[in-house]
Amino acid sequence: MSHSDVKKAVLAYSGGLDTSIILKWLQDTYHCEVVTFTADLGQGDEVEDARAKAKAGGVKSIYIEDMREEFVRDYVFPMFRANAIYEGEYLLGTSIARPLISKRMIEIANAEGADAVSHGATGKGNDQVRFEFGFYALKPDVKVIAPWREWDLVSREDMLNYAEKHGIPVERKREGSKSPYSMDANLLHISYEGYDLEDPWCEPSEEMWRWSVSPEAAPDVPEYVELSYKGGDIVAINGVAMTPAQVLTELNRLGGKHGIGRIDIVENRYVGMKSRGCYETPGGTIMLKAHRAIESLTVDREAAHLKDELMPRYAKLVYNGYWFAAEREMLQQAIDASQATVNGDVRLKLYKGNVMVVGRRSDQSMFDERLCTFEDDQGAYDQKDAGGFIKLNALRLRMRALAGK
Repeated sequence: MSHSDVKKAVLAYSGGLDTSIILKWLQDTYHCEVVTFTADLGQGDEVEDARAKAKAGGVKSIYIEDMREEFVRDYVFPMFRANAIYEGEYLLGTSIARPLISKRMIEIANAEGADAVSHGATGKGNDQVRFEFGFYALKPDVKVIAPWREWDLVSREDMLNYAEKHGIPVERKREGSKSPYSMDANLLHISYEGYDLEDPWCEPSEEMWRWSVSPEAAPDVPEYVELSYKGGDIVAINGVAMTPAQVLTELNRLGGKHGIGRIDIVENRYVGMKSRGCYETPGGTIMLKAHRAIESLTVDREAAHLKDELMPRYAKLVYNGYWFAAEREMLQQAIDASQATVNGDVRLKLYKGNVMVVGRRSDQSMFDERLCTFEDDQGAYDQKDAGGFIKLNALRLRMRALAGK
């Protein structure tokens, strides 16, 4: 499909530097009508700012949709049932938002009769892969326009100059800096890349963080919180029933108050390079700790161990953009099957950057005090049975030792 064949394109539009420039660039380069789509995933005031900017840019069809409940219910919660964490640290806040945005963009493209979809992800990053895997999984013949792989703008400084030349307003520029941080926010996290973070030895400034206080500035008194689970998902906090988005919003507030959820990592991108980024995931950090606690009480040992073996594969699929792949869906079914008994309550203590599990209970608990007590178990467990168990399982070890003599 040539440039002239594109009459209408749907743009994933945040109103930030990249997509504001892309809107103008699409209009000038492809001479097409641009439909903007902004997903409200909990990123804050910038959603309504995007509407004003899109109107100022001459956009007639502007889609701004509150997708917070769908995002947490259908994407974040299923991922946390898997205890997914990439490379031991990253809770996949950006990764998990991309399939939902891709899905809705294809729906809008179909409704609008658009010829193409476009995004603002760079040719160096993971998001181009995540968006486009989603597009192609849902509309195999769609035309994808990725401006960062077409235009001659090669740096943030070039983009700032382009914005100035075309009268595109740019907010949040740091005093005396070459460019602002590249940030992405939704209900699960906020990320920071670029600027001084490109030096992995440079400690991020305290002023950079938006959602959380530093652990040093957190309250000197710990706070207790009780989470209630049904089918592996949190349904209430401190006895108050909440929707999925309400749960994550409240946990973000609690976590941010106590300096929970900051990380500074160097990760391996799917395209091959290492990148340094900082993330705030206060609510997600609490959720991961609590979910593993309730699972420890309610999930069979081998099922739990199998989940732990599958988790890195699952997390890698989410990170690399394979949400709509057959293998991710297969893994999800197995994970969800393990959650039928994950019901009950977890009590946590939040204190200066730490999430401590201090209690867990469930009507479907597999914990039996009689079996593990150091006191008289009244015949619940015959310790003599352990001798045969050990001999049978040690047989191959003994045979190997004998064969080696």
